[in-house]
Amino acid sequence: MTRLRVRRRLAAWMAVLAIVAHSAAALAADGAVALVGATVIDGTGRAPVPNGVVVVDDGRFVAVGRAGEVAIPAGAKIIDASGDYVIPGLMDANVHLLLDIEIEPLIKYEGRYGDLIIEAAQVALRNGVTTVFDTWGPRDALLRAQTRIGDGEAVGSRFFFAGNIIGFDGPFSGDFFRSSMLSEQFAKRINDEWEQGVGQDLLWRTPDEVRKRVRDYIHNGHVDFIKYASSGHTHEQYLAFSPETQRAIVQEGHKAGLVVDVHSTSVESLRLAVNAGADVMQHCDYTGIEPIPATTLRKIVDEHVACAAFFVTDAYYQWTQSHDIRENFSEIEKVHRQNDEALIKAGAVIALATDAGILRPQAASNPALASMLKGVPDTPTSLSDSEFLWFKAASELGMKPMDALVAATRNVARAYKRSKDLGTIERGKRADLVVLTANPLRSPDNYRAIRMVMKDGLLVDRDHLPIRHFLTRP
Repeated sequence: MTRLRVRRRLAAWMAVLAIVAHSAAALAADGAVALVGATVIDGTGRAPVPNGVVVVDDGRFVAVGRAGEVAIPAGAKIIDASGDYVIPGLMDANVHLLLDIEIEPLIKYEGRYGDLIIEAAQVALRNGVTTVFDTWGPRDALLRAQTRIGDGEAVGSRFFFAGNIIGFDGPFSGDFFRSSMLSEQFAKRINDEWEQGVGQDLLWRTPDEVRKRVRDYIHNGHVDFIKYASSGHTHEQYLAFSPETQRAIVQEGHKAGLVVDVHSTSVESLRLAVNAGADVMQHCDYTGIEPIPATTLRKIVDEHVACAAFFVTDAYYQWTQSHDIRENFSEIEKVHRQNDEALIKAGAVIALATDAGILRPQAASNPALASMLKGVPDTPTSLSDSEFLWFKAASELGMKPMDALVAATRNVARAYKRSKDLGTIERGKRADLVVLTANPLRSPDNYRAIRMVMKDGLLVDRDHLPIRHFLTRP
């Protein structure tokens, strides 16, 4: 290794250590911290508390309430947040921390996918998203990155992951980007990192065979929840698994104590997944050219099924109506908007979901992606601002501001059965919060007015995130 490379590597590690040290030391972790004077919007849906006090100690909220009603421990570090607004750390029910699955990055960074995952987790954290749920990615690389963040070796948004979408093949397959330019050996090696024995060949199997493979997948490697395909990907409309097989998958997940997500993109795949007992309906608002039937919508509402809804802004929607970039695209987006309005009006349990990740700037030169990247307003799947655009879209769709905030916090935590620790500013929960300089209930744009982000009771040095640039611009 050359001296220049050694110096660069040392400089990179020094940067990492500096950020970790700064984040850990910023709030003097050996004592309590009290934020005082802000309006506290705790994520429960209750009315905001003006002139509030939030006390944090040992990484958790220990007291929350109005000034004069909350005792501040002696010696606590005081942060004056007068005039600010405190909300829970935001949560995203559907991200892909490794989204750029083109040939170049998967070759260039093979063996280092964890670095890309951490970079994406840092972009999310910078924007106040303290917890995300990764619903498709390379299981082992996700586990390594999750461990690095959990152990304090790396800074990043807390994340939980499912690994592969059961019933889908890997990046270099017909489900995503098949390529004749790759060797069969390389394509198989990469695909195997995603598939882990639960790829598309399961579509040939009996319910009992699928049940066994899902059981093996859960027990032979760590996952935090599972996700299966009830339908094909967006460009292939088929029903992936029979009703019996879907029930078998859901039963195996629940037997292991896991939440079960489902990928659906049609009215029938959605209906089958709801009937199978899946917990979280990913992009439930996408049903092709047919809107959600009234009976299915009623079942979703009555049974409090979590609907991870993929809201898009008016600007993006109008663009889709004049750019029919693939078959039925404009009509599908029209029905998508109709579904969102119906879900909000019916009172469905909506969870913020963006399907977002990071694509290299060069991705716009890929013919398969150019039509979705060049000149598109408010691109909804860019992790750099996807949550902000979701709030804007929610407002444009007529969702009440408080309901939108709850959808981005408490509802996500409940959907994934993590509400004991996450989702609201309440005593005993992990101290994840965002301090805003403007009222988010007045305008969705105010979610961008971030003064500080706290995760596990520690302030985040947002100005230095991401620490290392692989897919993002420096």
